[in-house]
Amino acid sequence: MVKKGPAGTPALVALERAGVSFTVHSFEHLPADPRDRGGYGLAAAAALGTDPAQVFKTLVAMVDGRPTVGVVPVDRQLSLKALAVAVHGKRAELAEPAVAERLTGYVLGGISPFGQKRRSPTVLDSSASVFATIFVSGGRRGLDVELAPSDFVALLGATIADLAG
Repeated sequence: MVKKGPAGTPALVALERAGVSFTVHSFEHLPADPRDRGGYGLAAAAALGTDPAQVFKTLVAMVDGRPTVGVVPVDRQLSLKALAVAVHGKRAELAEPAVAERLTGYVLGGISPFGQKRRSPTVLDSSASVFATIFVSGGRRGLDVELAPSDFVALLGATIADLAG
C-alpha cells in the first residue's frame, strides 16, 4: 500500500483495513461554482492533472425507495434509468443532498464510495475497466484515492454496468 498525504477519513480507514493497494492524493480544494456543470469532479481532475474520464464521482440515488450508489466519470452524467436496471429496480431519482450526506456521512463534493455510514448497493460505470487505476473521493473535498477498478469492485461487492449518459 502506497500512501501520500493525510489519513483518517472513514474511507481511508476502510481501505487500510481491507489491505488493498491505493494511493492518496491531496490537492487544494477550491469551492465549486454552482453554475459549473462539472463542479467538484472536474476541479479535482484538473488539480490532479488527470484525464477526467479516469476520475469518478460518487452519486447517491434512491432506486424504488432504496439508497443506491452510482459511480461515474466526472465528465459524464449518471443515467438514472441505467442505474435502476443495474440493480433490478424500476425507478431511480437522485437523493436530495441532505439525504445523501446523512446516508453516507460525507459532505457533497467529498462523498466516497468507501467507509459510508450505511452500505448501499454500488454500481461502477463500465468505463473504469479501461484504466489500470481510477480516482475516487477519499472522503473529503481535496482528497482522492487511486486504486485498481478490480479492488474497487471486490471491496464493495460492486456491480459493473454502463451508467454514464
